[in-house]
Amino acid sequence: MTDQQVIKIQRTAKSWGRMGGAQYRKIFLYVLITIIAFIYILPVFGVILTSFKLNAEIAKEGLWTLPKILHLDNYKEVWFVANIQTYMKNSIIVTLPATFISIMLGILMGYVFSKLSFKGSEMLFVFVLAGMFFPPQIVLIPLFRFYNTVHLYDTLWPMIITHAAFGLPICTLIMRNFFSSIPTAIREAAIIDGANELDVLLRIMLPVSLPAMAVLATLQFTWIWNDFLFPIIFTQSDNMRTIMVGLISMKGQYSIAYGAQGAMAVFASIPTLIIFVFFQRYFIKGMTMGSVKG
Repeated sequence: MTDQQVIKIQRTAKSWGRMGGAQYRKIFLYVLITIIAFIYILPVFGVILTSFKLNAEIAKEGLWTLPKILHLDNYKEVWFVANIQTYMKNSIIVTLPATFISIMLGILMGYVFSKLSFKGSEMLFVFVLAGMFFPPQIVLIPLFRFYNTVHLYDTLWPMIITHAAFGLPICTLIMRNFFSSIPTAIREAAIIDGANELDVLLRIMLPVSLPAMAVLATLQFTWIWNDFLFPIIFTQSDNMRTIMVGLISMKGQYSIAYGAQGAMAVFASIPTLIIFVFFQRYFIKGMTMGSVKG
């Protein structure tokens, strides 16, 4: 065997070794992702299983056993007997306006901070972003007393106002970063052609910012819909409760209706799932666009 053949065999072995190492790393990565996904999905799987089992079956066999028969009694009880339709209506009334208001204000503030800088704008922007790190628990008592004084307690207005305010920092941040990635020369050319700032925002900036708005719509809708803290503090009557607070209404004094709670949890997750499926084509694109300038 010549030296050239030996060298060729050694190079082939090294290349196969590198390919094998890369393949093993890829397999390990896939296994790790599968394990993490399984751990993440496991509670959801448990809730769905529970929703199809009767309370007697749950008490006898536990929560994690497969149901012998898929019972729909829990779904019928939740939909026709429980107050879920009122809870869902209240959640929609709170979530949609709060999401819309926070996104619209975030668009306006993001455009100003990105394209209309003024003296002190950076400091003001930092002040707005500080709201992202503001614990909502420390304002519960002042807000409770304020809404009670202005006779808004036990209505849906406190949740709408509070969620719109707390959603403003993240909406401003994402829209500001997105607008900053759009070349300023486009705005300047539009102004030279006779457009004002409102025309630039509505006709140029907004049409290309759909991915960012889809991200905000998904995040804001999910956060507001799943909120439990503000509705439990700012409402008292059952007719003003949202779906997340309504879940605890299925808990009795001496027992917990696990099956009914599971069915209500499934109903409660449907709107957020629909929103994510509807905006998923824009979600990843919107999360990455505007993160790097240049």
